[in-house]
Amino acid sequence: MSKRVHDEPAFVLHRYDWSETSLILEVFGRGQGRIALVAKGVKRPTSQFRPVLLPLQPLLLSWGGEAEVRTLKSAQWQGGHVMPTGDALLAGSYLNELLMRLLARDDPHPRLFDDYALAVQLLSERSEAQPLILRAFELVLLRDAGFLPDLAREGSSLQPLDPALPYVLQPEAGLRQAHADDPHVMAGHDWLALQAALETDTPLLAAMRASLPVMPALRAQLRTLLHYHSGVQVFRTRQLMLDAHALTRPRSDAVLPQAPA
Repeated sequence: MSKRVHDEPAFVLHRYDWSETSLILEVFGRGQGRIALVAKGVKRPTSQFRPVLLPLQPLLLSWGGEAEVRTLKSAQWQGGHVMPTGDALLAGSYLNELLMRLLARDDPHPRLFDDYALAVQLLSERSEAQPLILRAFELVLLRDAGFLPDLAREGSSLQPLDPALPYVLQPEAGLRQAHADDPHVMAGHDWLALQAALETDTPLLAAMRASLPVMPALRAQLRTLLHYHSGVQVFRTRQLMLDAHALTRPRSDAVLPQAPA
């Protein structure tokens, strides 16, 4: 019997051409997790779905079917924030790429969904906070996907961190005390602050605050973890921003904005 889902809060993460008139959608739903949907006829100019099925927009979706790719039945915009633009749009696409690479299909993450929805809203409203939003979302994503170790303990001994000592984060071993030649180290009290932030009722906002004092080092530490668990060396959206900046870069070698991750 076909399974029907009605009015699921969801976001479109990515879209693929399926035929001359249809699309395959990669969707992140609050109660269903990441799933694939076929949107039949959506590319026709008369389709009611055409102006709705856009990334980074809060939607209510209904679908049916039990195959790996279900069939979209209805879609409506929930309203709220405007769609991010410019660098914020590319930053949101980076969040989508992370979800595509790190989340398995049909694995619900309602808490992460709420953090993602907030992150997208903040990107559209507070462009100056973009680096903090990205670092905080990387942390909550790694935690919910099961890839982030306890940031309050050493990985090998499970002993509590010494707030005064420097530590580095390793993909398989967790935190270890830093060596003299380790780059991008962070003090124990900074890791403890991040762990405490993730345990609050508003982890994204708390992680943004805790990330502020350690942004450059945290960015490098999390990038190592993300690359390891995603299996890629450079995220596509990061490369797109680097390429776009290279095309518009003046010959005077001016300082350019940073890529999202």
